[in-house]
Amino acid sequence: MAFGSARASEGSAPAAASAASAADGISLTVVNKTGEYANSSIWIYIVGNDGTRQVRVTPDGTLAPVALSDNGSDGWTDYAIPLSGSGPTTLTLPKLSGRIYAALGDRLKFKAVTDGSGNAALQYPAGWVASDPNYPVLHDCAEFTYNDRGMFCNTTMVDMFSVPMAIHLTGAKDQRTGTLRDGARAQVFSGLAAEDAFVPLVIGDRRVIAPGHGLDAGLFARDYLAPYIDQVWSTYETRDLVVTTNAGKFTGRVSGGKLSFTGPGTVSFDKPSTRDVLFCDGALAAPNDEITGPVAAILGAGLNRSTLHDQAAQPSTDPARFYRTGITHHYAKAMHAATEDGKAYGFAFDDVAGFASYIEDGAPKAITLTLTGF
Repeated sequence: MAFGSARASEGSAPAAASAASAADGISLTVVNKTGEYANSSIWIYIVGNDGTRQVRVTPDGTLAPVALSDNGSDGWTDYAIPLSGSGPTTLTLPKLSGRIYAALGDRLKFKAVTDGSGNAALQYPAGWVASDPNYPVLHDCAEFTYNDRGMFCNTTMVDMFSVPMAIHLTGAKDQRTGTLRDGARAQVFSGLAAEDAFVPLVIGDRRVIAPGHGLDAGLFARDYLAPYIDQVWSTYETRDLVVTTNAGKFTGRVSGGKLSFTGPGTVSFDKPSTRDVLFCDGALAAPNDEITGPVAAILGAGLNRSTLHDQAAQPSTDPARFYRTGITHHYAKAMHAATEDGKAYGFAFDDVAGFASYIEDGAPKAITLTLTGF
């Protein structure tokens, strides 16, 4: 959502600007309730961009630009913020859009590099890539955008799931999201290990990799969703598919291999591949506009949730009807089953119809990130 893994779409409307700008800095509290790791074995990293440059937050709450000179003699930056000796750790969070990483048991290796424009940039951990230097490290992140309009934040499993995290945001409202049910982490791992196609995505007790990244790594079948996608395309050759967005109703039919819609605008989609569905990209790429993007997001959600074939009116909004087919996004299904509120970011457009672990506030006062029990 906030930083690129996921993004707001239909059903997740942006907050209206508050009467007064959000404060220049709010309180961020990090709480360790893992039950497995002491505060001394946990490090926090707050990295992102301020609209003009890539930045990181120092332990004293200062926003500092990423610089090549930050790389030490070992080749890595030292942006770690240690937790307090005991109890909660309170920091000042300045305005930026980024991620809060938590590393457990070992530090993460971030490297400052030069981007294509010659500016200093940061290489982020890619826990789904076996060759990444951070692959052995137990870590995860939450995403946020904090600006003059307020705070917009979420937990995310779009890329992988490893460390249970919960967000508590206070301001004009008191909101929480991301909290896992007791024992849910273990249930996610064991549940996916029971699904043959998803077994290779379970990396010991360290993390579960999202199937899209698994596909790219050769760990997940490239044609896994093909039978369901074929079924959808065949069904709508003789039946209308109605997609409702903020712009109005779009009516679609498959002809010549394309799913084409008329309504407030015209838009058509080639039959997507399994990868297109898992990443909500390729044939389902969703530009940030009022016509193609919202329709693509809803189609992507319907395919990931396995509702598009049986429900000709989209978006589908009854979670009891999600993931009920044999061939389905079992990873996203497991993530939603794991959370107390049933919300999660299991794929990029999981915010369609409001099912993402996302909250926002136009007048934020404080945010708490809790690393919850394993």
